[in-house]
Amino acid sequence: MMKNLFSLKLIVFTFLFTLVSQLQAQDMKLPYHEIPDYPAEYTPGNVAARMIDGLGYRYYWASEGLTQNDLDYKPSKEGRSTMETLQHIYGLTINIVNVTTSTPNTRRDLTAFSYDELRQMTLENLKTASDALLGKSSDDLKEFNIIFQRGDQQTVLPFWNLINGMISDAIYHTGQVVLMRRTSGNPQNPNVNVLLGKTRE
Repeated sequence: MMKNLFSLKLIVFTFLFTLVSQLQAQDMKLPYHEIPDYPAEYTPGNVAARMIDGLGYRYYWASEGLTQNDLDYKPSKEGRSTMETLQHIYGLTINIVNVTTSTPNTRRDLTAFSYDELRQMTLENLKTASDALLGKSSDDLKEFNIIFQRGDQQTVLPFWNLINGMISDAIYHTGQVVLMRRTSGNPQNPNVNVLLGKTRE
């Protein structure tokens, strides 16, 4: 009886250890666990890419390890929940990556994705946009416009509006996620260092 109980405990422990290891390994594959090394030279594209990298690192740790309780949390009845804020940030990253591919922005449903899917797609969008901007000159950035498509009507805005618009807005809302998760009882990892872009393990 005792031997069977020990064997059962060993099996459960092995299963849990394997599961945790797999989740950690999967998490490590996502972009922005730490901020990439900075480029050797300053170009307009490199500076813009670095802004996105800073956002990516902040978002990675702001959104890491959220529970259902965190996702459901709302600061007020009228306010967005943490999950709704993550959906909004994802939408902003679609706009950001679309600028680098000259893809028009259209209305889309952002509610169809799970927390894990949102997190992964958001981080991958930021990495894709950053990689596309690296090394670009000011003339290149002139070609990167925000395009809004509403039916037959198209509105085009320059790259400047991406900086003060979607990029800044995503940074702002990522800060809200940090605040809301603290309020819902699951603060961000205290070892995050946004200045260095590395997190003490």
